[in-house]
Amino acid sequence: MNAFTKRLMAAGAACAAAGPALAQEAMTLDERVNATFASATGWFVNFIFMSIPGTNFPWIVMWLVIGATVFTIYFAAVQFRFFGHAISLVKGDYSDPNDAGEVSHFQALATALSGTVGLGNIAGVAVAVGIGGPGATFWMILAGLLGMASKFTECTLGVKYRNEYPDGTVSGGPMYYISKGFDELGLPGGKILAVMFSIFCILGALGGGNMFQANQAHAQITQITGDFPGWITGLVFAGVVFAVIVGGIKSIARVTEKVVPFMGILYVGASIVVLIVNYDMIGWAFGQIFAGAFTGLGVAGGFVGALIQGFKRAAFSNEAGVGSAAIAHSAVKTKEPITEGFVSLLEPLIDTVVICTMTALVIIISQQLIIDEATGNYMLNEAGTAIATVDGNGGVALTSAAFGSAISWFPFVLAIAVILFAFSTMISWSYYGLKAWTYLFGEGKTTELVFKIIFCIFIVIGAAASLGPVIDFSDAAIFAMAVVNIFCLYFLMKVVRTELNSYSARLKSGEIKKFTH
Repeated sequence: MNAFTKRLMAAGAACAAAGPALAQEAMTLDERVNATFASATGWFVNFIFMSIPGTNFPWIVMWLVIGATVFTIYFAAVQFRFFGHAISLVKGDYSDPNDAGEVSHFQALATALSGTVGLGNIAGVAVAVGIGGPGATFWMILAGLLGMASKFTECTLGVKYRNEYPDGTVSGGPMYYISKGFDELGLPGGKILAVMFSIFCILGALGGGNMFQANQAHAQITQITGDFPGWITGLVFAGVVFAVIVGGIKSIARVTEKVVPFMGILYVGASIVVLIVNYDMIGWAFGQIFAGAFTGLGVAGGFVGALIQGFKRAAFSNEAGVGSAAIAHSAVKTKEPITEGFVSLLEPLIDTVVICTMTALVIIISQQLIIDEATGNYMLNEAGTAIATVDGNGGVALTSAAFGSAISWFPFVLAIAVILFAFSTMISWSYYGLKAWTYLFGEGKTTELVFKIIFCIFIVIGAAASLGPVIDFSDAAIFAMAVVNIFCLYFLMKVVRTELNSYSARLKSGEIKKFTH
């Protein structure tokens, strides 16, 4: 996520219309804010994204992958054993309408997905494949499959330790299961860790889940419409987002249950069209993925480079282990915490294994990556840092060119997808930030309204200014959430196994029955 943040100078362009002097003043102010903030927070950003000595593998990615592997082994590959049951739960087969909570299993899944399915699925995958080659796709899929166990663990705990209020609303997430779970187990430091998580969550929500999305959406819109002031895009987004989030999680869920399937079908459908147009290349593309996973096919860093890029993209995309999704899943209507753990494990599958893989296949099949015909290996760019592409594109531009190679007007479909991805990410992260805010400052309509207004103001700022270091810091804050969350999950995972064993036994005995609706 951090690697893909663009330093767009939209504020300067906006003010240019008002006069050169004003434009220069705005750019100077923007640069001054960047420099001041970077000098104060650069150490934190560098620490979170620091590479393991002797490699270019960020330690935070290894932290997430090791956690996912531990949970997969500890729960005996729960993501595969209960996959069918997870589908049944999403369909509502086991949903009791009288259970406490605010949203259905499907709505909770859609809300959480809208927070993870975003621009990283489009731009991030292009960067990963552009640097690590097709083989990065294999490792991305593997990391996505392992990440399903992390989501299962954190979302089960989110429901188990949530607060349920007399008016039917609920609040849950890592800050609640860390503080209450540690107290229950007699472990010290739960409150402090919960406060740390909440602070990181608020910072991440305002930056990576908000300003970055508005900034990139504006950049994509101006590619089609031509340049115009970023604050206009920001105001439109802020108005629409506020209209949705002011109604709380039920309002958010009503929107995401419609937007997420639509944007998913739109993007995957567009990808399938490209694959159909190039159907004779599909077998070759999978061959490139498997060969590249273990040989590198000449890309920078060889197969290790492919592995690093694949793991990095999966971790940055599905956020398994970050703890954010547990906040959305905590609002589900259920009396069995483990059921939402089953539902949540579908997230990395949809986000990484399906949508990210679709992006990678389109890029590979469209042959935007240049191959040396003599060796069959990919050719590197002049700097030797990435694969050479047909038009020198990277990131969103590479994905757009890949779609456009099949059908000329497909970049317009991609632009719509980008806007929807940005919008859905913002409304979900507004809820994550809100719950962290109310954990720190207390529940109440006024407290909630203050945060929602602040959140929408930051949308305008994000679209109108570059503020690169601010967004870098917020991205680092999102992954700092994972440091706290996974550390605590290691202590609490035995609680999840008790829940799993109990539910599994009752499901086999027939005590847990399907409901007729």
